[in-house]
Amino acid sequence: MLDTASPPGAPARLDDALRAALARNLARFEPRAAARPRRLRSAAVSVVVTDDDAGRPCFLITRRPTKLRRHAGQWALPGGRLDDGESIVEAALRELEEELGLALAPDRVLGALDVYETRSGFAITPLVVWGGPGCRLTPDPQEVAEVHRVALAELEKPEVPRLERIPESERPVIVLPIFGREINAPTAAVLYQFVEVAVRGKSTRVAHYEQPVFAWK
Repeated sequence: MLDTASPPGAPARLDDALRAALARNLARFEPRAAARPRRLRSAAVSVVVTDDDAGRPCFLITRRPTKLRRHAGQWALPGGRLDDGESIVEAALRELEEELGLALAPDRVLGALDVYETRSGFAITPLVVWGGPGCRLTPDPQEVAEVHRVALAELEKPEVPRLERIPESERPVIVLPIFGREINAPTAAVLYQFVEVAVRGKSTRVAHYEQPVFAWK
């Protein structure tokens, strides 16, 4: 829930009340840092809250081109590694503009979620960013094969998340079956924590959720 006065379920409107509620919930949350930061490369991603053609609150998700050297074809949030001397906020907003042509000011950042450590050697800091209504996107085809506006209501489905067991790990793999696709960690873990923390006002952690084996490299 957004706050104690909000009805259950996904928020119905993208408005100032939603922005304030997301910021309030994130301000109450204490994000965890990486457990082994010196061994990992720092990266930042953005959960951008905007709307779709029907005016529903949405988040943005991209699919990486199949010709990329690493993580080709995978579903991802806009973002990437930090450049030298860059802060998390600077990197997240720079990547957002480079990938989607969306230039936003630092005051659009509503808060942060837990750092998620990946098998491929990254410590990813997710930021929740207020895109606002009518975001105009110009994806860079070199970095983005597809971009989708996915309604927040997709994250409220009873089958979300789905946990799977694999022989390679004792930890459960988290999968989000949303908008007719299956989204895997790390993106799945970040989005699940986003809806739990920013939308529902909980303190759910996701570091224990595993990634599929194909994402380990």
